[in-house]
Amino acid sequence: MSTKRTVPRKVTISQIAKEAGVSKTAVSFAFNDPSQLSPATVNHIRAIAERLGYSPDPIARSMTTRRTNALGVLLPLDIAATMANPFFPLFLRGVGAVCGATGMTLMLVPPLWGSMLKAIPHATVDGFIVVGLEIDRGEVQQLRRRRVPFVMVDGNAPEDIPAINVDDRQGARAAMMHILSLGHRRIGIVSLESWHHRYEDFTSTIAARLAGYREGLAEYGRTIDDPDIQMVTVSTSRAGGVEAFTRLWRSESPPTAIVAMSDITALGVLEAAKAHGVRVPDQLSIVGFDDLPEAANAAPPLTTVHQPIEEKGRLAAEMLVAALDDEESEPVHHLLPTELLVRGSTGVPVWSAQPVST
Repeated sequence: MSTKRTVPRKVTISQIAKEAGVSKTAVSFAFNDPSQLSPATVNHIRAIAERLGYSPDPIARSMTTRRTNALGVLLPLDIAATMANPFFPLFLRGVGAVCGATGMTLMLVPPLWGSMLKAIPHATVDGFIVVGLEIDRGEVQQLRRRRVPFVMVDGNAPEDIPAINVDDRQGARAAMMHILSLGHRRIGIVSLESWHHRYEDFTSTIAARLAGYREGLAEYGRTIDDPDIQMVTVSTSRAGGVEAFTRLWRSESPPTAIVAMSDITALGVLEAAKAHGVRVPDQLSIVGFDDLPEAANAAPPLTTVHQPIEEKGRLAAEMLVAALDDEESEPVHHLLPTELLVRGSTGVPVWSAQPVST
């Protein structure tokens, strides 16, 4: 003989109101807008609700308050691929610190059925932190049309959208100047992916870093179109770095230095160089961009451009919370500094005994 399983009934606000001797409206205020009641009444209602085992329905609550108390981070890739890049855990640590301090939750919003555009309307969040998208992408335009509050990170945001960037141009310029000062002339540039196919059309972070490389080359009378300068575009991943090394090293004139727009690809280049018996930095110098924790622990330690990743996440979250709390607030654009950190992965090329001056 089977026993029928009974499911306990859910406690309702009517039961709480009856037990507390107040109206159902007062119970709703206690959870959704406590400023409408005295602190003593709020405490009284919540104490009874806790004793009865009441749990507010988050969907019903969001319909009442028109807030989910959740921040969304719009991701360009699926969660597994995104978290494989150590940049994002650092960035999310900064975002999470703000969520903890303000009582917000955090939702990672990856592409839905391969589309970021489809993911946006399905995300139950109050606003988005948008990372690394170019302003002319459809996702950014959709957020603007839907009037969803959002903060742009690593992108050319219009004046009316809050944004936070680092000084990519100066950081990239410093990286290129360092390589050139050591005497390198055959240089490979590993670019981040863009939905534009020609580097002349790049925007946002990619354009800023490329402009910095151009300025560094110009200081030595060189241009990015010189025969000894090669540029490849690969995925922002360790595998992308391996691919970049393979393509550059198999070229007719292999570079003596590779400058990458991200540490994760630079570390892939370093890994591939070791696998091919290429000595770093004797035969190949490598420079990254980010200063991930793994960069300092690589063998040899990676020369890179430091950017304050965790602080960037914290500021982005603070800016989004401020925009949610005050829709009339003036959008702010932050520009954080970068710094070249010279480590063991760069040195004088074997064919040049001394650094070359300008």
